[in-house]
Amino acid sequence: MERKYSTLLIPLFAVPIVLAACGTGGTTSGPSSDENPESGVNGDVVTIDFFNQKPEITTQLEELADMYSEETGGNTEVTITTVGSGEGSAGLQARFASGNEPALMMLGGLPEIERYSDSLLDVTELEMTDTIIDGMLEGGTIEGTPLGVPLNIEGFGWMYNKEIFEAAGVDPDSIQSYEDFVSAVETLDSQKEELGIEEVFAFSGGENYIVNQFSANFTSPEFNESIIESYEAQELEWEYGDQMKKYTDLFNQYNVQPILTVDYSRSVEELFVNDQVAMVHQGIWIVPTLNEIDPAFAQEKLGMLPVYGENDTEGKIIAGAPFYVGINKNLDEAVVEEAKNFLDWMYTSEEGKEMITGDLAFVPAQEGYDPADISDPVSSDLYQSLLDGETGAMTHKQYPDGWFQQVLYPEFQKYLNGDQTWEEFEENTARAFTEMR
Repeated sequence: MERKYSTLLIPLFAVPIVLAACGTGGTTSGPSSDENPESGVNGDVVTIDFFNQKPEITTQLEELADMYSEETGGNTEVTITTVGSGEGSAGLQARFASGNEPALMMLGGLPEIERYSDSLLDVTELEMTDTIIDGMLEGGTIEGTPLGVPLNIEGFGWMYNKEIFEAAGVDPDSIQSYEDFVSAVETLDSQKEELGIEEVFAFSGGENYIVNQFSANFTSPEFNESIIESYEAQELEWEYGDQMKKYTDLFNQYNVQPILTVDYSRSVEELFVNDQVAMVHQGIWIVPTLNEIDPAFAQEKLGMLPVYGENDTEGKIIAGAPFYVGINKNLDEAVVEEAKNFLDWMYTSEEGKEMITGDLAFVPAQEGYDPADISDPVSSDLYQSLLDGETGAMTHKQYPDGWFQQVLYPEFQKYLNGDQTWEEFEENTARAFTEMR
């Protein structure tokens, strides 16, 4: 089989990456390639630095920046500063500590939004805020004031290959319970040689953010599918820990091994897109990567199954905004106004909206889109599920600062590796959750 490889930036990087997008009309100001671009005003040109924590969309944001500069006749330059590999939060703190604060910033979850709440503008001033789907501002709201707008909507669960399922005689629509899911896994495993797959799963045990996302399937019901409740929680009791253990034992048994060495690149770009595994625990953010490697994959092969996190018969897709975009109100008034204008243009202009559902391949966090216009069938279904209120909450974005990196992930690794019991995993992570809150 011919292997296909991506030329895209994958979602994780070992070092910070800084990229700038410069307008083409008129004189530009501010650095275009320095490590720390600054927001400011130089003559007639306003420079807005946009701090981006999603490396996989850097190219598209650059294009938006160029388009907006042209729209303003070169009077505005938007620079895109990208820091990935889980270092975005630390990178943003360093920017504030140095006094080189960005005008626009992606913020992941309420703990991070609260950290910068004194610097963030009330986004009810934006025109685009009125178009946001009910409930989607919750994840950007501190003490009743919305301080960030949702970048987009993402959802995650078991992404599966429709062609492999069909070849194995597994009907995804027949999977209506955890036991049905187990039966499908066993059927796929029994036909590995005929199907030409290495294993059923390529769970990325080598990525802390995947483990973090996986946990949300089981903490969301504990916190009543509420971002606010999970953010305010002082304890994690692992009320649905038994469900999480069942899934963990299942995929570890039928996963590409050693599981702790499997990362995003191997899982998605090597194994999944090349039909070497049937399932990965991922979300719709992999669509741009799949499109780059095999444009037909997302349209024809990609499906997503829910996780039965609360019990064996109620499955849900976890969905919500992975990041909220905040505006720094402490900068020059002209910079703040132009930052507001850029966000409104990005989300309400025809050009911006075309990018949202086109090159960015976003599921919009706004009402008014036809699900049929969403870039791929899985994303379209997710958008409709969100409108219908049939999704779980992204509780994993609300955990205590540093908890999933410092505690959840290493403790989960120990369990996967057989170095501790599940009871020890729950006890150690629950204790640290309270201590770090």
